[in-house]
Amino acid sequence: MVSAPFILASSSPRRLELLAWIGIVPDRVVAPDIDETPLVREKPRDLAARLALQKMDAVAQGHEGAFILAADTVVGVGRRILPKAESEADVRTCLNLLQGQRHRVYTGVSLCAPDGRVLRRLSESTVLFRRLSEADITAYVASGEGIGKAGGYQIQGRAAALVRFLSGSYTGIVGLPLFELSQMLQSVSSSGSAFKTR
Repeated sequence: MVSAPFILASSSPRRLELLAWIGIVPDRVVAPDIDETPLVREKPRDLAARLALQKMDAVAQGHEGAFILAADTVVGVGRRILPKAESEADVRTCLNLLQGQRHRVYTGVSLCAPDGRVLRRLSESTVLFRRLSEADITAYVASGEGIGKAGGYQIQGRAAALVRFLSGSYTGIVGLPLFELSQMLQSVSSSGSAFKTR
């Protein structure tokens, strides 16, 4: 088997950590430069799938013959797409929308194999937050943990105490569904190209 470089097309340290869980250390990490603005009437699941593909495409140019992995996570309440929180006000708005009701977390994954084949998967998970008091929300906002996170929270941190129920992929909610990814990697590596593992 020929060993090919493995490139993570992401600026997320969480995805880098998740890859390490399954023994993969990328040869390079490249932050893709794309416009992540949702299209008019675009559904949350469609946005996650589209952005993962666009991130992969953006980084694949100039990196032929490598594995290129990209992912994108979107939190949705019905058809509504919640933003990546940019401020404490955004975090508060998201928590007020999410508390006491189920919401969906979609993570799109796109993988380009060294031979140019592209594999795509979409992880869909359901999360239910307990009802939150104003004090709960204020404390979480003050932690700063939700800034920069889809839906204004980080499930692998303090927000874990807010989760009453979840189904689906925990690692998908964090940002990279490892089961789906391992199946994709097994599929492409069985065709003659391999990636380095720790």
